[in-house]
Amino acid sequence: MEATWSLWQLLLVVSLLMLGLYCCYIKIVHVKYDCIPGAPRASFFFGHLPIIWRMVKNKELMHDLFLKWSEKYGPVLRFNAFHRVSLLILSPEGVKEYLMSPQYPKNRIVYGQLYNMFGVRCLGNGLETDCDYNHWHKQRRIMDPAFSRNYLIGLMGTFNDQAEDLMKVLNEKADGETEVDVMSLLRRVALDIIAKVAFGLELNTLHSDQTPFPRAVTMVMKGLSKARNPFFQYLPRNRKVVREVRESVRLLRRTGKECIEQRRRAIQNEEPVPLDILTQILKGAEQEESDDENMVDNFVTFFIAGHETTASQLSFTIMELSRHPEIVAKLQAEVDEVIGVKRDVAYEDLGKLEYLSQSRSRRQDPFFKLKTTPRDWKALVISSQMLVFLLWPSCLEAGSQRSPTVISTDSRHYALDREEKCD
Repeated sequence: MEATWSLWQLLLVVSLLMLGLYCCYIKIVHVKYDCIPGAPRASFFFGHLPIIWRMVKNKELMHDLFLKWSEKYGPVLRFNAFHRVSLLILSPEGVKEYLMSPQYPKNRIVYGQLYNMFGVRCLGNGLETDCDYNHWHKQRRIMDPAFSRNYLIGLMGTFNDQAEDLMKVLNEKADGETEVDVMSLLRRVALDIIAKVAFGLELNTLHSDQTPFPRAVTMVMKGLSKARNPFFQYLPRNRKVVREVRESVRLLRRTGKECIEQRRRAIQNEEPVPLDILTQILKGAEQEESDDENMVDNFVTFFIAGHETTASQLSFTIMELSRHPEIVAKLQAEVDEVIGVKRDVAYEDLGKLEYLSQSRSRRQDPFFKLKTTPRDWKALVISSQMLVFLLWPSCLEAGSQRSPTVISTDSRHYALDREEKCD
């Protein structure tokens, strides 16, 4: 009994010693990086996390909080969580430096969460998650031909056809009473477009959203959000969602393997194949002698990133346009002047739609009751889809291995490069 009590005392002393050392380490981190502007911490241990938890509980948009912080403390903000310090960069100049410079490597912990999705390989070592700069750079250069101007011009027919199909669906619902989930429609049309122009797939999800593939994509997007919580998959109440996400990831990867095998046979049989992303994935694998799993990684990466960016941008923009009829009138006038009565939008027309290209917004409200379908929606859909293809190369230029949506980094780089500011 006495020996047991002594053991418990020893464990208690060791635990308290470890806790004290950890507290000292946190304090050292605070002293080292508090020179970087930032809001007051809500907790010594948790840092700013309690503020975020409270906003999530109240269903508030945390990005509004980041914007307020930037207005008060500046465009580079410190964010504390336990012993870790991250930077939130909200200025265009800062984001550009961060994205374009190889001295800011990807955080292996953060991007490692995207490698697997609840234990099933998801994005793997694709362009989005590859933490090896040299390997990423080689992959990036192999993809260049899939974003060439001549190839993009050849896609205008597909963009016009898909946008026209969307206009027909919207016209059928434009009775002023039917509630339309615009976000869902735009996701489906964007999914149809990226599937056809990048991988040669005919999904037709715009007219049938009950097929397994679009639901699988939706579940993967849901999984990407839920996976931020490291304990989510272990909670009993989440077992059904975790199982569905795993099955969805397997479906996407299985579809990718089938597409790759079909395209590989076509190339071996010397059949004509488009110079699309799928072809470039195969060429890259041949040059690097990589396995099929790495090719599937890029298939899933481009599928997820290619459609979600377009759908989100369009949803936000259309929502904001519904609040500003005076801007809609200007857009309509520009579309009437540039497009006129033509059915299809030409590649040359996109450069002339200057006012349309400036449309930006940041909030989401995807439900509308349509009375009429604006004629400029088709041009907006086409220009946004083309914008995604045009921005992918520029966002992934030489020297940058990051996604343009990631704007945080480990604070030690800031301190190392700007040591004089911390003295």
